[in-house]
Formats: sequence, structure tokens, C-alpha cells
Amino acid sequence: MTQTDLSHMPSRAPLAMPEQDLSRAPGRRPCAHGGAGWRLGVFAPALIITGLLLWGLHGVLAQAGMSFVEWALLAMIGLTFVWVALAVSTVGVALVGRFEARVPARYGAPMDVALLVPVYNEVTWDVFGNAAAMLNDVAARDPMHSYSLFILSDTQNPEIAQRELQAFETLRRSVPEGMSVYYRRRAQNVDKKVGNLSDWITGWGAAYDAMLVLDADSLMTGRAIVRLSDEMAADPQAGLIQSFPQLIGAETVFARIQQFSNMAYGWLLAEGLARWARAEGNYWGHNAIIRVEAFASAAGLPHIRGGRDLILSHDFVEASLLRRAGWTVKFLPRVAGSFEETPGTLVDYVLRDRRWCRGNLQHLRLLGTKGLHPVSRFHLFQGAMAYLMSPAWFVLLVFWTLLGKDAETNVIRYFNEANPLFPSWPPEMSHIDSAAFLVIMYAMLLTPKVTSALVIALRPGAVRMFGGKRAFGTAFLTEVALSVAYAPILMIQQTKAVLRALFTRREAWAPQNREGTRQPLSVLIKFHWVETTLGVLLSVGLIAGLISWWLVPIVASLLLAVPLSALSSLNLARHAPAGLRMDSPLTLHEPAIVGHARVLRAALRADLEGGSKLAAE
Repeated sequence: MTQTDLSHMPSRAPLAMPEQDLSRAPGRRPCAHGGAGWRLGVFAPALIITGLLLWGLHGVLAQAGMSFVEWALLAMIGLTFVWVALAVSTVGVALVGRFEARVPARYGAPMDVALLVPVYNEVTWDVFGNAAAMLNDVAARDPMHSYSLFILSDTQNPEIAQRELQAFETLRRSVPEGMSVYYRRRAQNVDKKVGNLSDWITGWGAAYDAMLVLDADSLMTGRAIVRLSDEMAADPQAGLIQSFPQLIGAETVFARIQQFSNMAYGWLLAEGLARWARAEGNYWGHNAIIRVEAFASAAGLPHIRGGRDLILSHDFVEASLLRRAGWTVKFLPRVAGSFEETPGTLVDYVLRDRRWCRGNLQHLRLLGTKGLHPVSRFHLFQGAMAYLMSPAWFVLLVFWTLLGKDAETNVIRYFNEANPLFPSWPPEMSHIDSAAFLVIMYAMLLTPKVTSALVIALRPGAVRMFGGKRAFGTAFLTEVALSVAYAPILMIQQTKAVLRALFTRREAWAPQNREGTRQPLSVLIKFHWVETTLGVLLSVGLIAGLISWWLVPIVASLLLAVPLSALSSLNLARHAPAGLRMDSPLTLHEPAIVGHARVLRAALRADLEGGSKLAAE
């Protein structure tokens, strides 16, 4: 294939999409502001709690004078703890916000909406089966808006591309009346997803008021699609409205951990984020509706580092540029019916995380972009810190290995004020209660989960959605235990991802594996050798009495990294008893569109594979 195939596309309707100048602020449209009170309610308590903790620890450490090691320890504790405190205060804001009256649905003039599905070497029947289910569900609601579906293929594998074309022809024959389906495959996937969407906007964007951007694994109910369309039509200032995707299709241990967390805890954090973000929300790259004219005029991304590097985590940046131009970016977590899938194993999750890490760390270079709203800068910084927190936790762990083995532990002091240029040997020790600190840290880490669980437990209807009190309680305890077990492994893997991003230039870009395929033992050993080695070294330190016994949970996790990784691919839905399946409302009460999509995917798969066999014969 030497050129892009446009034979299955409508007539061109070009729309200019100028590359934005990050060094110069553009003119800003007038835009409503608000949310200062909610932001104060989030950031002030988090900073106060962190400050009190550091003040208390400083008082203990400073009794014999502060050394460099102790100042470094204090700084690392503050750096890690403040983000934990922010999560807790976000939950607090969400709980307060629940007392506010619900905002009724709003309506505006009918719009032409394009449903965009960018794909790259994906499982064909899954993509087109989901697309068919969404079109049917939208048509069943008899919406006032007009909808067209575009499959925007960047697939480079000729066999997959041929299946896509066959699936497109099948989909086009069954499209609901009044809707259109189009397919375009680019000859070269220039600039990946950014270039894929830019190509559509500059070629056909002028014909549409809004575009609803989906991922290859996205699935949205007709109600959710129409609700987002109505919200954008009713608000002429809205540049982007992000839904809250819920996780579906989770069958393995690792996928069920994420799905249960998403359903049981994620909603409360999402509510809090929506409260304080207000018009300065964020974009997660999919399941969001975007005003085409706003995006084209304000969100054209330049290459950075002298034009050499593509902005990888483009969604955060695009949201920031939209807000910079005066458009609102809103998050509506109460729009139900927005779904996506998740990696099925720990290895698949880590491989996806490496790509996200590289992109999010780029945000640090973009913090100086002129004209950004302060909240937009915070989103960019938080995206980078989500990965830099793992090296910070690792450094804190290294400091903790310098503590004694008793509950009443000590911080090693290598320097003193009398002779600051030369280390003391043996080192002096300052008294600090590590047990108390770890209890505080774990309590804060678990507070969002416990709070969300209590809110559900106190509502009989919500508990029934999770299968009853016993099922919910067992699932909650299982999820917490497994999350604690996997956290140190993820800490090491994200630390490695940060180092890869800093010292290498590229990361492989491949379609996400959502099948939960088991990895051979040799692959797991090679993948987790760093964690296993650290676990062995820390075990030796425990046995020798050199490090604190409070580190036993972390040591056990690292030592068992390989078997825990193997466990992550176990199919809970098939093999676990009911009490240990970590069921959630989406597994116990499957949405109709999920079942409909599964039937359509299976039928399309049979059709495509049957056609392939006939062609081969």
C-alpha cells in the first residue's frame, strides 16, 4: 500500500488545524470561572496534614541535630505523603459534594457528531462488534443529533487490514437507518494517534460540530453518547467533556483488582476531582466528546526538542491548550454507560505503563508553556508525579533499610555538626518510631478505599449491587490484600520505566493485550529479576537483623514477584469460588450493551474466520 485509501470516506470538508506556539499565549475567549472554594477544600487540608506530619517528625529527629541523611529522609516523606493526603482530601470534597442537588440534563440545538475509532493492528471483530453495538444502541434512542462512525485505521499488518475492510463491508450493510459508517486506512501511521486524528480533522472536520473520540476497546451506551452530545450542545463554551469510563471484561486476578477498585473506590475520587477541577478538567484520550472547531483551532500539537519528539501523552496537553484558549474542559463522572477494557496480567499492565510513563514525563518539559491555567499546569505536573512517586517511594524504602530492627528504630547519622566534611564510623543513631510512621502512612493510603467501602456498606441498595454484605466485605479484603502485595512490584517496575524514559529514546508501540494470556515461567523470571534480587537481599538483611521487621510485607512481595505475576493471569471468573471472585455490579449485573457487543463480536469473528478459510481453500 503506497497511499492512503479514501474510497470509503465521504467528500472532503477540510478544516485548518494550526500548530500551536507553546512559547506564546494566544488570545483567550471569555470563559466562566469558579471552584475556588472546592480547591481550597482539597489543597489546604492536604498541605496542612503534610506540614503537621513533617513538623512532628522534625521535632523527633532534631533532638540531636539534623544530619543530611535526616533532612533527605524528611524531604522524601513530605514528597510522598502530600500526594496521599491529596487523595484523602479529594474524597472528603466528594462526600461534601454529594449533598449538592443534581444538575438536570440540558439540551441545545441538534449537532452533527462523528464517532471516531482510531485503531492500530487491533482485534478486528472486537473493534467492529463494539462499533455495531454502539450504533444500534444510539439508534434505539431516536436522538435529535446526527451520528456518523469513522474507523480510522493506522494498521500496518496487511492481513489485519484485509479483515478490517471485510468487517467494514459487513458493518455498512447493517448500519441503522439515518447513520453512516466510513473507513480510512493510512498508508503510514505518521505521529501515531495524534496524527491519525489530525488527519481526520484537516480532511473532514468542517462537516461536524463535535467528535466523540473512542479507543479500540471503548464501548458506550446510546444513552451515554446522547447525554454527552446534549451537554455539549447546551453549553457553547464547552470544548471537551470527559466521561468516567468503567472497566469491563475483567476475568483474571489482576483485571478484577482494577475493576473492583474502579467500581468500589474510583467513583468517589472521580466525584471529588470533578468538584474541584470544574472548567479546568482533564482529558484521558478516549470516551470524551470534543467540539471540533475548538480542538482544531487550539489543540494542534507541535513536536518538541527542536521538532524531533512527538508529544506522546497528548491528551493532558490537548486539554490544557483548549483551556488556554478559553474553552471549558469538564468531567462528568455521573454519565453512566461509558466502558473500556483493562490489561489482564501484571506484565501486560507494566508494558502499557512504560509507554504512559515516557509520555507523562514529557509533561515536565511542557510546564513552562505560556498561557496555561494553573490547574492545567497542576494536571501536567501530577501526571508526571504519578510515575516519579515510585522512585521516591523506592528511595524512601532505601532509607528505611537503614533503620534498626526494633519497633523503636533509629535513623543512621553518617555526619555530625562538629565534623561535617567527614563521615562518622560507626554512625550515630537518632531515635524515631518507625511503627508509628508506617501506621500513619498505611492508614492514609487506605483511607480513600475504606471511606468508599463504608459509603457503599451503609447503603443497602449499593451493597446488593455487589452481591450482599458478605460478598462485598470479602471482595474488599481480597482487593486490599492483593493491592498491598502488588504495590512493591509495581513500585520497582515504574522506577525502571522512569529510568528507561530518561536514558533511552524510544518505547515500542503495540496494541494493548487484554486477553490475560499466561506468560511462560522463563519470561516471568526475566521480567521480574530485579524485584526478586532485591527481595533476596532484603531477606538476608532481615535474617541478619540489619533492617526493620516492619518491612516484611514489602520484602515478601518482592521475593514472591514471579509467583505473584503468574497469579495475576489466573482466571477468577472461571476457577475461583463466588466469595473470592471480587465481583462488582458490572460482573453480577452485566449491562445490556456489553452482552449485545459480545454476541456481535462472536458473530463477526465467525463470519471473518469462515471467509478466510473459504479463501484459503
